[in-house]
Amino acid sequence: MLQSKLFTKTTKNLPEGETTKNAQFLIKGGFINKSSAGVYTMLPMGLKVLDKINKIIREEMNAIGGEEVLMPALVHKKYWEQSNRWDVDVIYKTSTGEKGKDFEYGLGWTHEEVITAIAKHFIQSYKDLPKAVYQIQTKFRAEPRAQAGLLRGREFMMKDLYSFHMDRADLDKYYQKAISAYNKIFKRLSLKTLVAEASGGAFTKEYTHEFQVLNPAGEDSVYYCDKCDFCQNQEIFNSSNHKDCAGEIKNSKAIEVGNVFKLGTKFSDAYGLYYTDKDGVKRPVIMGSYGIGPTRAMGAIVEVFNDEKGIIWPEAVSPFKVHLLALSDSGKVKSEADKVYKMLVGQIGETEVLYDERSASAGEKFNDADLLGIPLRLVVSEKTVSVKKVELRKRSEKSAKLISIADLKNLLK
Repeated sequence: MLQSKLFTKTTKNLPEGETTKNAQFLIKGGFINKSSAGVYTMLPMGLKVLDKINKIIREEMNAIGGEEVLMPALVHKKYWEQSNRWDVDVIYKTSTGEKGKDFEYGLGWTHEEVITAIAKHFIQSYKDLPKAVYQIQTKFRAEPRAQAGLLRGREFMMKDLYSFHMDRADLDKYYQKAISAYNKIFKRLSLKTLVAEASGGAFTKEYTHEFQVLNPAGEDSVYYCDKCDFCQNQEIFNSSNHKDCAGEIKNSKAIEVGNVFKLGTKFSDAYGLYYTDKDGVKRPVIMGSYGIGPTRAMGAIVEVFNDEKGIIWPEAVSPFKVHLLALSDSGKVKSEADKVYKMLVGQIGETEVLYDERSASAGEKFNDADLLGIPLRLVVSEKTVSVKKVELRKRSEKSAKLISIADLKNLLK
């Protein structure tokens, strides 16, 4: 991809009120655009990052038997009323007139109601269980304090997985499998997470589990042990629950990037979702719900991986693998840079190479490269051409080195 052809450009200007690193760097770098408080457009490079995050999520959800669906974002009032959640204050509500009648809807902030109603069509017998389906979809919440860039939005992306089981033992088994899958996802995203106990809120009366990234930009506060797995959200923290460990309890701000819930029969009872067991007895389906915020994870990655100059993308989610810079418009430099670009495209594909061939100063190109944060930077200059090499520098490192084209090919294999 030629940098001169990008739809976006870097900028030094920021919308009012954007104080977090993820908002500042993503807006300045041209990854996202702020439409209104808590509402952002994913621009081409931002969408590339988000697609890579979602690809990792899909792979791990498929690995534990999840089947992907896509439910409507516009949810009729009748669904919310059946579970007594129409009056929950996180729902955006709207009405439409049709042939003289008013129809009321809520913009989906979660989809337990919809998926339970759907499951009634397909789950009748014990032979139909267990099942698991997930979606990656836009969600809406009437957030009164939309702030912190992608960390707290009114419109955002969510991966929600729902599982259906015959009994509690089967749910417990799948619940642990989902936790394991989440740990794999966050490891692949280079996010170090703690699994924290938390309250169920509007979902369940049981304890739930949150996946928390320790970071000062977070709005949650967690207490955790520096030696064992003990971790609780501040809202339920009780030091007496920390037993048989000499480790120190510490407190930190944290970003919640995922959560899992044992729903039990809350929604199956409300919707009459029953199955017939081997003895012909009707029993309620036991359910679980599991969420990850891909856009919030994207914001969290930027909060964790940055320096004073910009983003430092982990390779797995970077919009490009390589950023090639031509530092001169002279014939020799441009010709050599074009050859390197052609080689890179042939080896790793055009979608993974960003080539800065613009007529701009070296300083501007370096500043933009630091801001965009692509993991591997290659520089072609008068100096490198004279020794028939290219300059290589990792975004996460301070030093650079000269490397031959042959060694570069081997490095990119």
